Amino acid sequence: MNIKPIKTEQDYNKTLKRIEILMGSNPRSKKFDELNILTILVEAYEEVHYKIDPIEAIKLKMEQEGLKQKDLISIFGSASKVSEVLNKKRKLTLNMIRNLHRDLKIPFERLFRDYDLKCV
Repeated sequence: MNIKPIKTEQDYNKTLKRIEILMGSNPRSKKFDELNILTILVEAYEEVHYKIDPIEAIKLKMEQEGLKQKDLISIFGSASKVSEVLNKKRKLTLNMIRNLHRDLKIPFERLFRDYDLKCV
């Protein structure tokens, strides 16, 4: 395991390819440890270079996990709230943020960022 900081876009892309290779590693293996470390490095790089708002973070997680809006009803409380939040017509509440962190493992730091609502 030869892990280095991600300093350039080329490093970033190379690290993403390595993560893809390591996906599905046995959780008790050194490859899984490498996967965890590389994921942390990618998140740190993205935090600086690809600032995404909380709603984009939720949508990205939904895409990664193959989730639909209906899958978030238990997190948001109702189908209408899911739709309103994802369409930036309603702000996330503290309870929604807790649920997103707990159920989807989205880091708090990404969920507490400010974002603008779309005007109706």
